[in-house]
Amino acid sequence: MTTRQELRPDPRIRARARRAITAPIVAALAVGLVAMGNPAPVQAAPPAVAAEWTSLMYRSLTRQQTLATLKSNLTMQQTAAVTRTTEVNAATTALATAQARVTGAGTAVTTARTRQAAAQTALTTAKQNLVKAQKKRPVSKTAVTKAKNAVTAATKILTVRQTETQKAATALVTAQTTVRTATTTLTAATTKREALAAALVVTQNRIATLPTAGAYADKAATLSQNVVSQSRAGFAVADTTTVYGTTVNKSVAYAFKRMVDDARANGIAISGGGFRTKERQIELRKINGCPDVYTAPSSSCRVPTAIPGRSLHELGLAVDITSGGRTLTRTTPAFKWLVLHAKAYGFVNLPSEPWHWSITGS
Repeated sequence: MTTRQELRPDPRIRARARRAITAPIVAALAVGLVAMGNPAPVQAAPPAVAAEWTSLMYRSLTRQQTLATLKSNLTMQQTAAVTRTTEVNAATTALATAQARVTGAGTAVTTARTRQAAAQTALTTAKQNLVKAQKKRPVSKTAVTKAKNAVTAATKILTVRQTETQKAATALVTAQTTVRTATTTLTAATTKREALAAALVVTQNRIATLPTAGAYADKAATLSQNVVSQSRAGFAVADTTTVYGTTVNKSVAYAFKRMVDDARANGIAISGGGFRTKERQIELRKINGCPDVYTAPSSSCRVPTAIPGRSLHELGLAVDITSGGRTLTRTTPAFKWLVLHAKAYGFVNLPSEPWHWSITGS
């Protein structure tokens, strides 16, 4: 397959493409196009190779939008990474502050307990002095009164010291709780930052390794002949759908619609005849004067017509393209446009028939 030429449609194509990428690829594989009509009953899954061909062409035709989405995600992730780093830094600072408060509160508790112990000792001494004053003979009222006043004062000081110790202990508990909260916050912020960093690497790798649209299309082209053989083995009319009046195999429906849409955006109107039954193929062989309906080569007919059972039209994998209601010739703008761009959509021309385009070129 030749190198795919990049199609540059007008902005309307990009707008349609952005809408197209939001449609799940599963829908494209299963039923073709939602715009083609009411959903069909669930049918047997297409051959695996046909589903792969469809997936590759979908990724080829939406590669530009996929890249744009990845780059947009990367930008958002990079912005979020700055926010996450700021959150981690703030949480780290908050934890350091909380830990400093715990240290200060611990020192305050030690100091308060020391002062409380001293007040308790002073009260004990004052009480002992009171007992001595009361026992001393002759009793000195002045000495007793002084001793009682000392006990009262020591009791008040002890009460104050006990209150200070309780407040210091409460402050320590609060500081310790703040440390636990700050630690939890820092752990959560760090986890989020690490998860985002990992996601950012994944996005960067996806961008770096995203195949080109041409690579996807080329890979699909290598599967085309297998798509034909496997589709022929179990083909049913239910495997087709209609795109803008042209009936094609569901496997190529998305790619064909994109080709029609993008051609139209470039000022080229294309349509044509796609699927036909074996009976119709036999009828055309007769109409086109083939020497023998079932054995004569296509080239022996007045108009080249494949032997029944061999035409890709019978699988919906070929389209006889028209433009403005007229059959294509090599000089028509539509043919020239297709020569430049059709391979990007998985369609190849049969050289002897300018109008005949299929996924294998046969």
